[in-house]
Amino acid sequence: MNDTVARRYDALMGEKVLSSLRRLAVTHPLLVDLLVSVLITAVTLSFALAFSANTADPGYALRPMDTAGVGLTLLGNLSLAWRRQAPLAVLALSCVTTLAFHTMGYDARLNEVAPLLALYTVTYRRTPAVSLPCALVVAALWWHAAFLGPDDFTWPNVAQSTIIVAIAWSFGTSTRLLVARNQRLAELSERLRREQEYRAHRAVTQERVRIARELHDVVAHHMSVIVIQAGLARYVLGSDPDTARGALATVADTGSEVMGEMRRLLTVLRVDPDEDADPEGYDPAPSLQRVEQLVERVRSAGVPVEVSISGTVRPLPPGIDMCAYRILQECLTNVLKHAGSATARVSLRYGPELELRVTDDGRGPASTGNGDGHGLIGMRERVKLYKGTITAGGTPSGGFEVVAVLPLPTPGADDQPAEPQGELPDA
Repeated sequence: MNDTVARRYDALMGEKVLSSLRRLAVTHPLLVDLLVSVLITAVTLSFALAFSANTADPGYALRPMDTAGVGLTLLGNLSLAWRRQAPLAVLALSCVTTLAFHTMGYDARLNEVAPLLALYTVTYRRTPAVSLPCALVVAALWWHAAFLGPDDFTWPNVAQSTIIVAIAWSFGTSTRLLVARNQRLAELSERLRREQEYRAHRAVTQERVRIARELHDVVAHHMSVIVIQAGLARYVLGSDPDTARGALATVADTGSEVMGEMRRLLTVLRVDPDEDADPEGYDPAPSLQRVEQLVERVRSAGVPVEVSISGTVRPLPPGIDMCAYRILQECLTNVLKHAGSATARVSLRYGPELELRVTDDGRGPASTGNGDGHGLIGMRERVKLYKGTITAGGTPSGGFEVVAVLPLPTPGADDQPAEPQGELPDA
C-alpha cells in the first residue's frame, strides 16, 4: 500500500515538473536555451577533463586541452542560447568552431553535440531545401572527426555519425510538420468559431425579425379593433347605451384575446428547450380554422366582411397555415385603419396552391412617401419564406387588393420554410 502511494506521488511530482518545464519553455525560451547551452558546455568540459586524465587512450587527441581549446568550446556551445533567434548563424558558428577544434588536434570526440542541436533547430524552422544541405555539412563534420580517430573505429564511427545526423534531421522535420499542422488546425478552429458566431448571430437576427413580425401582427390588429370600438362606445355612450355596451364588450373580448396571444408568444420564448413544456400553457396557434372568429371581430368593428371559400378545404402545414392567417389578419387590419366606410371581401381558394385574396371598395391607402409600411413588408417576407408570391395595389374602382399565393407541399412533405436570400429586412 505504501509502495503504491509512493509511486503515485512520484508520478504526480514528475507531471508537475514536466508541466513547469513546458511552461518555462513557452514563456522564457531564451532562458531555457541559455541553460541548455551552459549544461552542454559543462558536460563537454567535464569529458575533456576526463579524457585528458586518461593517458591510456591517446588515439583521439594529439593536443592536450588548453586555453584555446576551452575558448573554442565556450564559443561553439554557448552560442546555442541564440539558436531560435538566428538558427543558421548559430549552426555556422558551431560548425566552424568544431572544425577548428578538431583540426587543431584536440580530442575528436568533443564539441559534436552543438552542431547536431543547431541542425535540429534549423530543420524544424526551415524548409528541407535549406535544412538538407545543412545536414550534409554536419554529417561531413562528423565524418571528419571519425577519420581523426583510431583506424580500427573509422568506418563504424562514420556509420554511427550518419545515423545520428539522419535521426536529428528526421526529428527536426517531424517537428516542423507537426507545428505546421497544429497551426493549420488552429486557423481552421478559429475560422469554425467565427462561422459559428456568424450563424448564431444570424439565427438571433432572424428570430428577432420573426418575433417583431408576430408582435406587429398581434398588436396592430387587436389594438385597431379596440381603438375603433372604444371610440364608438364613447360616441354613442349617451344616445345609444346598447350599442356602447356592445362596443365595450368587443373591447373586452379583443383585449382578452390579444392577452392570450401575447401570453402564448411569451410562453414560447420563455420555455427552456431542455425542459418539458406544459401543453396546457399554450393557446391554439393562429390558423385559418379560426378565420370566422377573426372576421367576426372585424365585423363587430363596423366593417362588413364577405367570405368565400372554394376548392377542397384540407388541413395545411402549420407554417403555411399561420402565414396565411397572419396575412389575412394584416389585410383586415389595414381595411380597418385605412379604407374608411368599406366592405371587405375575403376569398380562399384551395388547390395545388393556396390563393388568398382580400379586396375592399374603400378609398385606398394613403400615400406617406415612405414606401411600404411594416405590414406589407412583413407580408412579403412571410410569403418569401414559403416560396410564395404576393401582390398588393389599388383597384380600378378605387379600393385596394392583396393577393397572396402559397405553394402547398405534396402530402407527406415537410413544412420547412425556404432559406431566405439576401439580407434580412429591418425589424
